[in-house]
Amino acid sequence: MGDPQAALRGALIGGTNGKGSVVALAGTALRHAGLQVGSMPKPHLVAYRERISLDAIPISEADFAAAISRALPAVDAVAARLGPPTEFEVLTAAAFADLAARRVDVALVEVGLGGRLDATNVLDPGVAAIVTVQHDHERHLGRTLGAIGAEKAAIIKPGNLAVTGASGRGLAPILDRCLALGVPLRRAGRGQAYRCEVLHAGWDGLVVDAHTPGGALRDLRVALLGSHQAHNAAVALALLDAVADDARRDSRAVAPDEAALRAGFAAARWPGRLELLGNTPHGPVLLDGAHNPAGARALAAALRELGMRRFPMIFGAMRGKRVTAILRALAPLEPLPIFTAVADPGALAPERLAATWRRLTGSPALVAESPAAALGLAEARRTSADQPLVVAGSLYLVGAMRGMLQP
Repeated sequence: MGDPQAALRGALIGGTNGKGSVVALAGTALRHAGLQVGSMPKPHLVAYRERISLDAIPISEADFAAAISRALPAVDAVAARLGPPTEFEVLTAAAFADLAARRVDVALVEVGLGGRLDATNVLDPGVAAIVTVQHDHERHLGRTLGAIGAEKAAIIKPGNLAVTGASGRGLAPILDRCLALGVPLRRAGRGQAYRCEVLHAGWDGLVVDAHTPGGALRDLRVALLGSHQAHNAAVALALLDAVADDARRDSRAVAPDEAALRAGFAAARWPGRLELLGNTPHGPVLLDGAHNPAGARALAAALRELGMRRFPMIFGAMRGKRVTAILRALAPLEPLPIFTAVADPGALAPERLAATWRRLTGSPALVAESPAAALGLAEARRTSADQPLVVAGSLYLVGAMRGMLQP
């Protein structure tokens, strides 16, 4: 297809959790600075065309169809020589070509899975970011944080500027990679040059004091829910600085000023991740795709600080996930679970999830044959009209629920 990815500048963003939040925060700040931002959210929640987005809005159905159509001759050529490409490879090629043709000012591209062998890793936009390294997709990436970190570190390329919020054993391969390639690394997190201290956390989001090498940003509002978003905000600040420094190499200006940064962080939204839908036919519903143990721990901490306990919880998961660890993280909040499954052969049977819950907690659980049926059961378990129902686990389940609740 002529290497359209070579025209894209911005950042390739990997990590176990937090990729979407970092894209939402950084992308919204860049848009408030008047820049056009192309992104490739993964996975989609409701509409497949969410996978190619311009300024956080999915491209039109006609444009999406045209983007795929332009890729099909290359698909046929590759299939004849090497065997058929995967659906994700086709989508990645189509998305790169579409965003390049639009000449977006900044491309913020999430890695699909891992990094080293992910289709997005053909992209070298100037900046590589790894938000976190935690356990997930071990069957593909390895059982240890060192192995998983090495897979993710492979998105860092010679000449890049790198950013990470990783710590512990998952950090070592990133440090090694940067040292071997002579790549400067910006680090975010506790004790690092980029860090955010939480002053307030509630249903209106966060207020943090942010610290960067360029100075402090006091009372910075972050619209995303949960204190864990302070870490993602710090990574986003480091990412914005790296993207701005990389752009200066080509005499481009993509640095949002303080006003744009504050407005962007205060307006950022990330659907399906601690997202409160306050006005649905079923009352308030909180959606969160906590599909690995680290995500479940973050969800549990956020619910605790929001005062949530003994709430109805609709939960589903896909095969290959560490379901026992996920449910163990949520169990201390004593949720009232309804287990269900999306219509996908990879979904775990609700009865199996309920059995795991009983083994962990000794408490009973309800089972629903579909997400729609689970909604009815959850409403009946609500203790007050303003108590949010929680939908958690698989992003496929979160997407299905979001499509029903907010068409």
